[in-house]
Amino acid sequence: MIGYADYPREVVEDIARLRRRIEVSGVPCKIADSNLLVGTWNIRAFGRVYREWGENPGSPKRNLRAMAYIAEVIRRFDIVAVQEVKRDTSGIRLLLKEFLGPEWGLVLSDVTAGGGGNAERLAFVYDGRRVQPSGLAGEIVLPPTDGGDPARQFARTPYIVGFRCAAERFALLTAHIKYGTVPKDRLEELQAMAGHVAREIRNRARVADVEEANLVVLGDFNIDKRRDNPLFQTFISTGLMVPQQLWGLRTTYNTEPKYYDQIAWFMGELDLPYNERAGAIDFAGAVYKGLTLRQMSYRVSDHFPLWVEFGVDRSVEHMAWTLGTDPAMPDPLGSVPD
Repeated sequence: MIGYADYPREVVEDIARLRRRIEVSGVPCKIADSNLLVGTWNIRAFGRVYREWGENPGSPKRNLRAMAYIAEVIRRFDIVAVQEVKRDTSGIRLLLKEFLGPEWGLVLSDVTAGGGGNAERLAFVYDGRRVQPSGLAGEIVLPPTDGGDPARQFARTPYIVGFRCAAERFALLTAHIKYGTVPKDRLEELQAMAGHVAREIRNRARVADVEEANLVVLGDFNIDKRRDNPLFQTFISTGLMVPQQLWGLRTTYNTEPKYYDQIAWFMGELDLPYNERAGAIDFAGAVYKGLTLRQMSYRVSDHFPLWVEFGVDRSVEHMAWTLGTDPAMPDPLGSVPD
């Protein structure tokens, strides 16, 4: 294991700045049996790692220094959906083994075949002290057309995995929509994603005791802007809702703000309590201050992580039912005399 005592001075200084950015983003502390912190992060071309602290004159550029920054972010969450994990998984496995520790777990999809798949996988990294896989794991394959013809599949197959936290069960569906040469190239996959999630998975989630209950959709959907943008409107057209706390937050370091990454769920159909807290960690300029942002992006990433907080403590709610009071009132247990 590589610990903080092993970090060179320049890494410690960057970590200090990075922690300030994390605090500014509003990420709350993990509280046992109280909250659940879910993140999503496209970690650029996450494959092999140069296993030294110094710079690699060749490739890959991601080194132990960069891994320290990636670990610093990920360990603040309970579970993170990771996009752009490459065929070679040695880098993400190094993250768990040498930086996060034995309590952390990993679930990986297979590599999507074909040029459009870009030899990428999707992954979930989770803190096993607080979250455990439920047993559900699958790749999303579109059914045949109404005419019986094979449907055109996603360039990179979306991945759904179920998890448990305290007494709560939930499913996370992550995707990396193809970028294309112009924005309209992304419409077909976004329409297919929104439509399939609404028709198939959403309907299954409405049945009692199903694995897909409490579905959260998250990942890199290559949506340039939110609000009135056609890509964003396509994404939410079947009822998916992105929390308003994320609407104005850019998810890349570009001069022109981009909003490629999203976290969403179907309005009124998520039984997992949302704590009205969400954000993005903008680390641009906090780490690798001697490099350009573009150079930094090949070491850490060109995307910022997004996060949301859910509640998992239902004790007050359950006791309010016993008392016959409204769990939503300011003090549902206040009727109990001293």
